[in-house]
Amino acid sequence: MATPKIFESEYRFCLILWEREPVKSTELVRLCRERLGWSKATTYTVIKRLAERGVLKSENAVVTSLVSKQEAQAAGLDELVEKTFEGSLPAFVAAFSKKKLRAEDVAALRRMIDEYED
Repeated sequence: MATPKIFESEYRFCLILWEREPVKSTELVRLCRERLGWSKATTYTVIKRLAERGVLKSENAVVTSLVSKQEAQAAGLDELVEKTFEGSLPAFVAAFSKKKLRAEDVAALRRMIDEYED
């Protein structure tokens, strides 16, 4: 099953949720007001929208995620590669070649490639 799309403002909301979950919806309202400047109505609208898309669930006023931060990040990255680099992972990686990579970054990339090939 594909990870549901999470838009930028929803992602900022999810960061709060992932940090605190499970969390009461009233606490989310407070946190979103403090961190995002959202009204109560906006927060509840986002909770409802994300629940409808299967990103989270809200039961008995307690909100928990159904999509992990890692899943959301991977889906966003897949979308970026598809949209910006025409689906080419090598083109995506090549975009970073303009930036000086540290030796430990190169080693980590080599390990990832080696693990993928096994």
